[in-house]
Amino acid sequence: MSLSTYLTFDGNCREAFDFYRSVFGTEFTVLSTFAEGPDDMEVPDADKHKVMHVTLPIGSSVLMGSDNSPSGPPVVVGNNFSISLAAQGREESDDLIGKLSDGGAVTMPMQETFWGSYFGMCTDRFGVNWMVSCDLSA
Repeated sequence: MSLSTYLTFDGNCREAFDFYRSVFGTEFTVLSTFAEGPDDMEVPDADKHKVMHVTLPIGSSVLMGSDNSPSGPPVVVGNNFSISLAAQGREESDDLIGKLSDGGAVTMPMQETFWGSYFGMCTDRFGVNWMVSCDLSA
């Protein structure tokens, strides 16, 4: 299992990650916009240029981020991050999301995604946001 930080921005994710890239001297391994998402995402034209996902390696860790989903709740500074767990399989993913959401809430049930992961999100009973995923291609 690995642990990473996932940051959410209100339209300035690209600017922030360009800054982080200059600070740490590494290059993005993934940078995709909402325009690259599946057709059924129904993203307004004004939001298609926004970052859907970016990954920046920093040492043995990864910093990830995105702009807020057009259909999601507004970004609130102080609650605009998640801890991301990369699990070893579906069973571990289901176990983690179940344990982490105990006394909290599942905000996105575990499901297969268009980017090839089994993925879900929750907020634990302390108000911390978590993302759990496993790579389905492995």
